[in-house]
Amino acid sequence: MDKKKIIIIVLAALALWLVFDFSDQLTLENAKNQQTQLNNYISNNFSVASILYFLLYIVATALSVPGATILTLIGAALFGFWWSVLLVSFASTIGATLAFLFSRYLLRDWVQAKFGRKLQALNQGIEKDGALYLLTLRLIPIFPFFVINLLMGLTPISTKKYYLFSQIGMFPATVVYLNAGTQLAAIQSLSDILSPAVLLSFAVLGLFPLISKFVINTIKQKKVYRDWQKPASFDQNMVVIGAGSGGLVTAYIAAAVKAKVTLIEKHKMGGDCLNTGCVPSKALIRTSHNIKEILNAAQFGVDAQINHIDFKQVMARVQNVIQKIEPHDSMERYSELGVNCLQGEAKIISPWEVEINGKVITTQNIVIATGAKPFIPPIPGLEEASYVTSDTIWSLPELPKKLLVLGGGPIGCELAQCFNHLGSEVTIVERLPQLLIREDADAAELITKQLSQEGVAVLVNHNVSAFSHENNRQLVSLEHQEQTIFKEFDVVLVAIGRQANVSGFGLEELGIELNKTKTIAVNQYLQTKYANIYAVGDVAGPFQLTHAAAHQAWYAAVNGLFGRFKKFKTDYSIMPAATYTYPELARVGINEKEAQQAGIGYEITQYELNDLDRAIADDHDLGFVKVLTATGSDKILGVTIVGSHAGDLLAEFTLAMRYNLGLNKILATIHPYPTMSEASKFTAGIWKKNHAPQTLLKWAEKYHRWTRK
Repeated sequence: MDKKKIIIIVLAALALWLVFDFSDQLTLENAKNQQTQLNNYISNNFSVASILYFLLYIVATALSVPGATILTLIGAALFGFWWSVLLVSFASTIGATLAFLFSRYLLRDWVQAKFGRKLQALNQGIEKDGALYLLTLRLIPIFPFFVINLLMGLTPISTKKYYLFSQIGMFPATVVYLNAGTQLAAIQSLSDILSPAVLLSFAVLGLFPLISKFVINTIKQKKVYRDWQKPASFDQNMVVIGAGSGGLVTAYIAAAVKAKVTLIEKHKMGGDCLNTGCVPSKALIRTSHNIKEILNAAQFGVDAQINHIDFKQVMARVQNVIQKIEPHDSMERYSELGVNCLQGEAKIISPWEVEINGKVITTQNIVIATGAKPFIPPIPGLEEASYVTSDTIWSLPELPKKLLVLGGGPIGCELAQCFNHLGSEVTIVERLPQLLIREDADAAELITKQLSQEGVAVLVNHNVSAFSHENNRQLVSLEHQEQTIFKEFDVVLVAIGRQANVSGFGLEELGIELNKTKTIAVNQYLQTKYANIYAVGDVAGPFQLTHAAAHQAWYAAVNGLFGRFKKFKTDYSIMPAATYTYPELARVGINEKEAQQAGIGYEITQYELNDLDRAIADDHDLGFVKVLTATGSDKILGVTIVGSHAGDLLAEFTLAMRYNLGLNKILATIHPYPTMSEASKFTAGIWKKNHAPQTLLKWAEKYHRWTRK
């Protein structure tokens, strides 16, 4: 039978089910009302009734229609416990396998479009645990069973394994439901509902997923820890490795709740953000903005010029800013807060032991916050070239005449603009078709135009093939449209991404797993394969943002210290981010690109900053505010802002999204005049105008016309 005929048969069966309204007929009330007739029929036609029930159950499960749960309860009430166990156990598995096969061979595209976002989680689970993941899903229904049936058809699991593990995994739940069904048959009056047997059956039914989850997790953890000897007591409640944003906040929270916590740092307190990342780059950006203001002074009626830029003094100020902020992250401050701060290289030697400077510390929990470092690609000749990274650029002795920037992400764009303002001849090379590839094309294009107008050469769709030396000149070979282009440079900034620091401190020996991105694999609670070892920040991902690391730190600290009572899943739903070019580009939630990829319906409301009074007065009127809302609603799905201080303007939308406040609430909020913050209100005003009740307004117009007579 060909594929078309099978699809027609399946659709016909589904249509018959819907036309005859089987789902509405399958209710406990109907079954109870007809219990006597059904029991009589089964007594006289036991084999036929069993076959009919068996086939009906298979069809309901295979077509993924509502009614399987009710069928289970009814089966136990009518056939008794043991016979219904046999019927339901095999019928449910056969039906699930048919749904699995329909999905794999007939409905692949539809299932992919309908449930594609959930498929990624299933694929990861199958890849990690194989068929045991399916067994877990059957015992702990994270997804509805019919969704599992359909999505598993798109995974590589074999049909035999799918059937076997489904049969085993669904059996305990089948027994629990059927036991509840037998009690339903005994209910003859309201007083029977309160009988101990009925109440116990339904209590077991409700507790079964929790009990299953507890048992499976216990078995998994025993397997993970079986090769390790747990200490009888502990020196610390928590040991934190790495004193960047994630590590500092974790240690701070632990100390605040009076836990005994040790913080270990092998280099400098404050991590990358303070010493080589956020702080120095923003200090340099401030100088860059100052230069831009002076260059534009003439239009404000000010006769100003730049005679000389002292690059060494610029970099000295950057270091001075770092020194001023250092006390916030210092050992002295954290020691006063109650954190035991240690300098040295840590090594995890067991799930409860960390070695540092020859001493072993026992601890209940370990939090890994070792950060990341710039990724250096294996490009021929790069090691012999004069290259720097975002970590080492701050040590440049002099301003490079020609700076080549590899990578058009936030770091590359920010530093390219800065060095252009300082006087370098800057070229950005990006292999993808746009800078800031994660952002919408209109936002990225505005940044690209600004960089180009300021004199930065932007080369997109260019691949770097090699570096070379020729007559005391450094050259890069670029491939573009099947042509090779050579570009001279003095220094190359490698800014094509960062890689997590995952080696040299015991992960390999403990067998702690990594993701495909080479970050530490953690679950929703930020736990590694060992439930008492957590990871936060760049080393865990999925974001490489200082505030994301601090956000994760709360979850790691609280889950580690109080997880025996309550664990919290990490919430990434509202994660703002900003690129600090001029103009800035800031975003929270999804953008158009992501909404389209996810198949989410949306509406766009956009407000241009060249309409804003304060922006015009400050000559900062380049950019826009773009808000994505749910179709027909003021619910904010995402916001992209391009403009001066976009990162600051984003805060109001971030707060609104966090607490589910729509554009109507922003519109109803008083904003001071004249400020850049009014852009939020005006954007909300445009949305309101676009959704004005036209029929009501026409009646209002008629009313006002009548009052004038």
